[in-house]
Amino acid sequence: MHCLFLLCLFFGLLISSIGQAQEGAESRCPETGDTLVTASIGDASNLIPMLSADATSHEIAGLIYNGLVKYDKNLELIGDLAESWEVSSNGLEITFHLKKGVKWTDGTEFTSADVLFGFQTITNPKTPTAYAGDFLEVEEATAPDPYTFKVRYKRPFAPALSSWGNLVVLPKHLLEGKDITQSPLARNPVGLGPYKLKEWKTQERIELVANSDYFEGRPCLDRYLMRIIPDAATTFMELKAGGVDWTGLSPLQFDRQTDSRYFQQNFKKYSYLAFAYTYMGFNLDNSLFSDKKIRQAIAHAIDKDELVRGALSGHGVAATGPYKPDAWFYNPNVKRYDFNSQKAEAMLKEAGWVRSEKDGWLYKDGRRFAFTVLINQGNSLREKTAQIIQYRLKQVGIDMQIRSVEWTALINDFIDKRRFEAVIMGWTTGQDPDIYDIWHSSKTGKKELNFIGYKNEEVDRLLVEGRMTFDKAKRKAIYDRIQEILAEDQPYVFLYVPMSLSIIHKRFRGIEPAPAGISYNFIRWWTPASERKYITP
Repeated sequence: MHCLFLLCLFFGLLISSIGQAQEGAESRCPETGDTLVTASIGDASNLIPMLSADATSHEIAGLIYNGLVKYDKNLELIGDLAESWEVSSNGLEITFHLKKGVKWTDGTEFTSADVLFGFQTITNPKTPTAYAGDFLEVEEATAPDPYTFKVRYKRPFAPALSSWGNLVVLPKHLLEGKDITQSPLARNPVGLGPYKLKEWKTQERIELVANSDYFEGRPCLDRYLMRIIPDAATTFMELKAGGVDWTGLSPLQFDRQTDSRYFQQNFKKYSYLAFAYTYMGFNLDNSLFSDKKIRQAIAHAIDKDELVRGALSGHGVAATGPYKPDAWFYNPNVKRYDFNSQKAEAMLKEAGWVRSEKDGWLYKDGRRFAFTVLINQGNSLREKTAQIIQYRLKQVGIDMQIRSVEWTALINDFIDKRRFEAVIMGWTTGQDPDIYDIWHSSKTGKKELNFIGYKNEEVDRLLVEGRMTFDKAKRKAIYDRIQEILAEDQPYVFLYVPMSLSIIHKRFRGIEPAPAGISYNFIRWWTPASERKYITP
């Protein structure tokens, strides 16, 4: 959910396949035309997927690029650029048979050479990417002919097939022999997907237009326009004024502010448990948080049910770990930290932190227990969450200050450089339990996702073992144990799993909620001519 809350874990196939339907004949569009306008609180950074780690970049890139496979509406893996595939009996080899006649938007034919080139790029040590780990498991990759791509793994790797999403495929004819970090494709991509970039005005708007030659058929909507609006309240005003067609809502907006005749007549609301969770993470190199007993005490001091009631207005559930409760790999039996301020204060006292009778704060060796938590600017839900936590920590003598930082600066100047004490953020979650990139101790480098610096030898071993185990029951046992350790260590305080709350103008047809959410078939959304708002020149 740094996708939902604007930083992505591993955007994976759910997000990379946004808008890409399983079947795509032009006849599936009852009508074509119109523009859908959405909004993001943060601008994109880089439209080459393997080089970006923010939600906006991946959302836009997901409409421009494709992978070999993707998830359908029922969260089943299906082909995207791959027509079919075979997996060897020992699980070590996958042979992909690619679709023919697919073209990059500059007219060049897509072939297996593009997949091989992308693989070689993402595994190149000089490529600054957080997503190489899955592909470093490959022992050999070959392109025996233009429409066949083969990989052989070093060892059994359970997420192998699902890892071949849209991160890897790149236009070899435009990038070969060049420094990918300096490529103009970062801002002017050439893709294979349903939409093409028309215009990108930094911190203002990103406009895509339909790719009439898309191999699954032209999208029904002519344009997809993302406006960059740093403040959620401003986005809501734009929604009311007709300047935005589709946006996420805060619980207050969902329950009350859209409960009027205007919204009832013109919009439709959608709600489902998000593929995401929100957490408070600690910089484990900071001496304040190096002792897990301190982190456990903080967990006891926070009332998660209060957060669900107060910040989410009941639209969510308390989190106990890095998975949503309805996932098959969720462990309901981990250690829980029920709200108990007296227990929290006693644990802090055991660790040497004593209340001052003068000012009520905790002190140890003359140092006051004070720290700053960073949140992304313009996110009212995140701000409310921080305020509730701030109040509860004050009750046990901890002085937590809140600092809101503009999104790009938060990532580049604080997260990437490890210049923080604590953060309140979120991760998206996928359909596979693999969380290696966030929790393995090898992933603590620059631009990598274990930015809190968590290290646990047993977790490291289990994360590797989980990737090598195909048996579902055995995998569940492995990830159950990982959840138990994370619950014990509390490197994050896992706060809540929110409901995904969104609102879309009623003129858009073809929206069919499914286990994958609502955006899986975006390219088949359409509007009747009589209700069309925008005319494409």
